[in-house]
Amino acid sequence: MEFKDYYSTLDLKKDASQKEILKAYRKMARKYHPDLNPNDLNAKRHFQDVTEANEVLSDPVKRKKYDEYGKNWKHAEQFENAKSSRARESNRGSTETFVNPDSDFSSFFESLFGNASSQGSKTKFRGQDLAANLTLHLTDVYKNNLQTLTINNKKVRITIPAGVEDGQTLKITGHGSSGVNGGPNGDLLVTFSIINNTKFKRDGSNLYYEVTVDLFTALLGGEITIDTFDSKVKLTVKPEIQNGTKVRLKGKGFPIFKNDNQFGDLIISYKILIPTNLSEQEKDLYKQLSLLRKN
Repeated sequence: MEFKDYYSTLDLKKDASQKEILKAYRKMARKYHPDLNPNDLNAKRHFQDVTEANEVLSDPVKRKKYDEYGKNWKHAEQFENAKSSRARESNRGSTETFVNPDSDFSSFFESLFGNASSQGSKTKFRGQDLAANLTLHLTDVYKNNLQTLTINNKKVRITIPAGVEDGQTLKITGHGSSGVNGGPNGDLLVTFSIINNTKFKRDGSNLYYEVTVDLFTALLGGEITIDTFDSKVKLTVKPEIQNGTKVRLKGKGFPIFKNDNQFGDLIISYKILIPTNLSEQEKDLYKQLSLLRKN
C-alpha cells in the first residue's frame, strides 16, 4: 500500500493543531475545488488528496491511528484485536508464535489470517469505516436527492433525504471496506458541505429574507407578491408597518429532515424604501403632510 503523508499534503507539521488543520484544508480546498478548476484533472486529484487528508487529520481518533500505524492505520483496530487475542491465547499456554507488533503489518496479517485459515478456524473482523465529503447546493437538498459516489472504484447509489444540513454526516450501512474472513463490512460516512445558492438565509428548517416595500404601501397597506423557496405567494401588507417588521409564513420554509411533507417557516422582514429624487411638487405635498401631522 502506498504511503500518503497527509501532513505534507496539507503543508503542515506533525504537531499541527486542529485549528491549523482546518485552516489549511479550507485554503487548499478553495484552491483546487473542481468548480473553480473545470476540466483540470490535476486540480481534481489534488482536491481529492486534501479532502482525504482532512478527513483523517481532523478526526482525533483517526489521526491517532494514522500517527501510530502510518500507511496501515485503517487496520489498527484489527491489529489491536488480534494482538489481544494472541496475548490471551499465550496466557492459556498456546504453543502458537505471537508476531512481534513492531514487525511489518502486511506480514503480520498474512501470518495471522493464513495460519487461521490452515487450521480451519478463521477470526472474523469488521471492515474499516470509510469517509467521504459531498458538496451540494441548497437547491439540491430541497427534495430527496439521488447521488452516485465512487468508493474504492465501486459505484454506490445513495438517496439523500431532503433537509440535510451543512456539516451533517449520514451513515450508509455496509458500504465501507469489506470485512475479513467473513466479517461484516464497515460503513460509509458521508459528510455534506451545503453551498447556499439562493437569496434565503437558512437556520435549520426556517428560512429568512428581506422584502422591500415602498413608502406608500407601508403607510396605506396593500398587496405584494413575494418569492418563497419554490413558488410565489401574495402577501397582504397591513397599513402603517414599521421598518424591520417581521411576518412568519407557516410551512413555507425548508423541509424538516426525515419528516416527509413537513416544513419549517419562512420569516419575512420588511425594509421600507424611502423615495429619492423628489420633484418640487412632491416636496410641497410632503411639506403639507408634515404640517398636517404637526397640527
